[in-house]
Amino acid sequence: MITALAGGVGAARFLRGLIDVVPPADVTAVVNTGDDIVLHGLHISPDLDTVTYTLADAIDRERGWGLGGETWQAMESLERYKGNTWFRLGDRDLATHLYRTQRLGDGQTLTAVTAEIAQAWGLGLRILPMSDDRVETRVVVEGEGEIGFQEYFVGRQHGVPVSEVRFAGVDTANPGPGVLDALADADVVVICPSNPIVSIGPVIAVGGVRDAVVARREQAIAVSPIIAGRALKGPADRMLTELGHEASVVGVARLYAPLVATLVIDEEDADRVDAVEAEGLRCVVAQTIMHGPAEAATLAKVVLAAARRD
Repeated sequence: MITALAGGVGAARFLRGLIDVVPPADVTAVVNTGDDIVLHGLHISPDLDTVTYTLADAIDRERGWGLGGETWQAMESLERYKGNTWFRLGDRDLATHLYRTQRLGDGQTLTAVTAEIAQAWGLGLRILPMSDDRVETRVVVEGEGEIGFQEYFVGRQHGVPVSEVRFAGVDTANPGPGVLDALADADVVVICPSNPIVSIGPVIAVGGVRDAVVARREQAIAVSPIIAGRALKGPADRMLTELGHEASVVGVARLYAPLVATLVIDEEDADRVDAVEAEGLRCVVAQTIMHGPAEAATLAKVVLAAARRD
């Protein structure tokens, strides 16, 4: 049994490879919901949807989010009224948000609705929101103060410096049903290649989750999202630097050393093995760039072998 902590694009690609090398029923993905936002009265869960669409082979491969073959008539019509269109929602994608919002309004939990959506897409793994309680990732940017994560990430194109990150509501949030059991029962715990601050950070900040991961440290392994000092997608490298961390595999090692016993780094960082291991982790070098499902599956095999010390 494998339990993976996941954010968006990088995690989704890794999970896609993972279910190619192990039975999907053996995998539980605990997914960040700190990025969730309510727009147009709709509850939008970007990371949950990116994971779902990627595993269903329905993702827009060029953008890395949303559905392939999408149309944008709703957004174009909304622009006529000068409505709020900074967060683009495709016509087909809207159906997911409409369904989620309706079911939440019916009194269902986010965990239950996520399971319904995964089943509708024919997915065999278990996808769990980190919490059914509202946790909102918020960032402080220069000259603006605190804003919501999506305002920073999409609205500002993550192009403004960040001086602080906080997870509003996390102090009273409980882990989603099944989250702690999935960590306790896992043979392997994987921290997917996601932004350590705003993708994995909210997940382990939920009450009890960090302790549950620490308790499985010897069976836990992480994949660095930083390669040769940069993030392949998104602001992880700049955010690490802006918040006082080193934007390198060594910086990632320092953040994850209390949580995992092993860190997988890319071949481009092979000269940093000793520095990573000096932080108290075992280091494994592999090709971590996932151009497609084949590379993702190969990486998943490496991760599982390393976690099992094969």
